[in-house]
Amino acid sequence: MIDALDKEILRTLQNDGRMSATALAAEIGLTVAPCHRRLKDLEGSGVISGYRAIVDPAAVGLGFEALVFVSLAQVDRATIDDFEAEVSGNRRITSAQRLFGDPDYILKVVTKDLDDYQKFYDTELTSLPGVLRLRSTLVMKNLKPSAGLPL
Repeated sequence: MIDALDKEILRTLQNDGRMSATALAAEIGLTVAPCHRRLKDLEGSGVISGYRAIVDPAAVGLGFEALVFVSLAQVDRATIDDFEAEVSGNRRITSAQRLFGDPDYILKVVTKDLDDYQKFYDTELTSLPGVLRLRSTLVMKNLKPSAGLPL
């Protein structure tokens, strides 16, 4: 069970995942050994599933973002499995959620620019398994691109 100290560890690491165990312990008011033990327990139980860098898309030439609403022609197990496998393997699709109702999915796609997105749409999105309809909305501004969980 996650207690208040575990939540404080998680909140702190969501803001700075590179923080050392010593700095983390000082931040939350624990000594290093119990803080380190709690951190290892959170990692071992899967509550913390990994660490990664947050990269500014524009800084690496990927300043264009679209949200794509996908409706499938049919929602049988084989179509869903094939669609989700293709989506999971596509690096330009940076986020994907299956939804209740219509549309069936929402995808976040990152590309270099509008022309690059149009080519991606025409060649890759339209060829995803089982697609009936695609609708795109272009992202004007990211207000909270990578907020942590509300712990």
